[in-house]
Amino acid sequence: MLLTTNTPEPYPKPRFDDIFMELAVNLARRSHCIKAQVGAVLTRDTRIISIGYNGPPAGTHNCDEEYPGVGCPRDSKGSCSLALHAEENAILYAAKNGSEIEGATIYVTLSPCIACARIIYSMKIARVIYLHSYAEYKGIPTDEGVEFLRRFGVTVERYEPGDGVTLLADPPLAGPIKNQHS
Repeated sequence: MLLTTNTPEPYPKPRFDDIFMELAVNLARRSHCIKAQVGAVLTRDTRIISIGYNGPPAGTHNCDEEYPGVGCPRDSKGSCSLALHAEENAILYAAKNGSEIEGATIYVTLSPCIACARIIYSMKIARVIYLHSYAEYKGIPTDEGVEFLRRFGVTVERYEPGDGVTLLADPPLAGPIKNQHS
């Protein structure tokens, strides 16, 4: 949710970065994942190309319904074995519909993991704006995806609200999921 404060105009105009990040935050709330909620908005200039949030492929299942309380099965690296990341969903939908992705900007509530970074780079997305750090979320020393993208010339910025704007957003996790059988 965007809050505007201390602005001289009666109806201040937020920057498009503020608008698109607010949309990504709201999209994250659509996720059925009980472990993390992430949203993404793929844009070109001032237009939305595609949107996405993390979860299993459309038409399969919803993790919170099929695996209530515990979430879906984990792969050998401890990641969700069934879900697509928000960036993947936004990029795949845009590609499926023939949208021009090269040179686009993607707004995401969690900085890209290394796998998503490779996809972003391969699709020639020019700019990534993220809200929360994947490294902080995973407890790892560096944002590998961010470093990869910067190394290969993609502009990556951590979102900073515009003047007079406050974005109210929770981190992608409410906390670790507790084993209900303990």
